[in-house]
Amino acid sequence: MNPEPNMLGEYLRARRELVTPEQVGIPVTGTRRVPGLRREEVAMLAGISAEYYLRLEQGRDRNPSAQVLEAIARVLGMEDDSYLLSLAAARPRRKRRRSRRETIPASTARLVAELPFPAFIEGRCLDVLVANPLAAAISPRLRAGGNRLRDVFLDPAEQALFADWKGAAAGLLAGFRHSVGGETDDPRVIELVGELTLVSPEFRRLWARHDVGPRAGATVTFHHPQVGPLQLDREKLAVSGTEGAMLVVYHPAPQTDSGEKLALLASMTATTATTDSDPPASIRTQRAGRRGHRSTRHGRGR
Repeated sequence: MNPEPNMLGEYLRARRELVTPEQVGIPVTGTRRVPGLRREEVAMLAGISAEYYLRLEQGRDRNPSAQVLEAIARVLGMEDDSYLLSLAAARPRRKRRRSRRETIPASTARLVAELPFPAFIEGRCLDVLVANPLAAAISPRLRAGGNRLRDVFLDPAEQALFADWKGAAAGLLAGFRHSVGGETDDPRVIELVGELTLVSPEFRRLWARHDVGPRAGATVTFHHPQVGPLQLDREKLAVSGTEGAMLVVYHPAPQTDSGEKLALLASMTATTATTDSDPPASIRTQRAGRRGHRSTRHGRGR
């Protein structure tokens, strides 16, 4: 039988190694053999015993109080301790979880299609569930069936879009951790993390840090291959009636160069859509001929 995962201990250890003694006011003398803080230093600053903190990291105690976790979070510089608290609240499941099929309300999907800005809906594992044509004009990967983590970590063309793709990748991964919380036995999570761990060194490095952050709005700069630099504000809004799906919308500040470029992209997208929907010239000629024949036969061909 496989041992129960020790997510709380792994998270505490990873975050402890990222905090330097100077950051918490501990003077450094001599050579330190460990990165970041020592366990006993965290315990001292949090007001708990070193033995108890050791049990937490080793997984021998999995039921710490909220007060203890909040004290540790302050020592480790966590601005948001909700993820840490969720790991302590998580309980192992006896049965393997099944993947949950994510569905989007039809009215919400219609809203995405009708928005005048690039928009798409991402699921809790950052799968693209719905996207409008203008989103695909920003990136061809922004189509239903794609996955934002896989695209940003594995696709060179997607990476080239971002002025700071490593920063974008780190932010996406932190949001992914926040989204899935302690549910790492979800088959979709296992599939994604397993694939990216094997293929992407950058993913392995960031995954080991255990960074957690909100799936929030930001200002993003794209290096678009057709219109050049494009700075857009990104909004992320929770979709009601779903488990973790979010509506993502990119929009420009008013009266900016980026606004003009986005309008150009929208015009190009509309033109392409119209051209794609038109029948070939030979079919249009045949249809016109048939209409003319019918008009003459009924005495209307003048």
